[in-house]
Amino acid sequence: MSATLAPRVVVVSRRSELDELLGRHGTRAAAAYFLKERGREIAEVETRHAAQEAALATVSAAVPADWRRGHVHRDDLSRFLFAAEDIVVTVGQDGLVANVAKYLAGQPVLGVNPEPDRNPGVLARFAAREVGKLLPAVLAGRAATQSRAMAVATLDDGQQLAGLNEIYVGHQTHQSSRYVIATAQGEQERHSSSGVLVGTGTGATGWCGSVALMRDLAATLPGPDASELCWFVREAWPSPATGARLTAGRLGPGQRLTLTSESERLVAFADGVEADHLVMAWGQRITIATGTRHLTLVTP
Repeated sequence: MSATLAPRVVVVSRRSELDELLGRHGTRAAAAYFLKERGREIAEVETRHAAQEAALATVSAAVPADWRRGHVHRDDLSRFLFAAEDIVVTVGQDGLVANVAKYLAGQPVLGVNPEPDRNPGVLARFAAREVGKLLPAVLAGRAATQSRAMAVATLDDGQQLAGLNEIYVGHQTHQSSRYVIATAQGEQERHSSSGVLVGTGTGATGWCGSVALMRDLAATLPGPDASELCWFVREAWPSPATGARLTAGRLGPGQRLTLTSESERLVAFADGVEADHLVMAWGQRITIATGTRHLTLVTP
């Protein structure tokens, strides 16, 4: 940390379901009617909103008075400038840690789970009340941390996209995607499939874990702090022109998976954020490998 610049705590959150409902319907009464028509009660939504607001208030109060502070919503992350001395505190679901990870360069991330009875807390491991004691320890380098690998997709024109959980490559609507896949071992196959997932050890508990479980491949997934990636082809279609032999594998450090598009438009997006994506035209090539940047996750 800089000797002349006070550390900054940047709190990252997302708008609650109540905020989104009020933004769409204008009033509480209109939002309540909308929910009731769908078999839900607004009281549940308000309880969850209150839990998030309480956690945000507790985190804010825990920041030392002489420290700088910032607050950014998930939707604005791509426009926010993080500094090297920042300590990042996410308040919300585990996915919020993944959302912010791609915009960081080693800054420590402390995940706060405002709803432990609802969210599993795989990445957001702390209660808001613990932040006050953790911040000085993080600043001094005494807090326990874990380095989490990230996957990086690189187009042949130099554009890049990073993901903490997984990167999806395929058709934007998840319909049939045509491409040639080339593995790290040099094997190639032409595919027509629902797309390709390349995941990290962190992502092994999410989308990739679900695919592996259905195929009885859960034992082959990388561990949370592994520097390896796993990959799965979704619903490969065997035909006279396409195969279904190369549908799963691992990528060690320095290894890469390559896809060459044989469709007019394929996309690559990370961690479920479809709005932030790369576009592949016919003949373009994309490679996916472990990135050089890692998430520094504060752990208990």
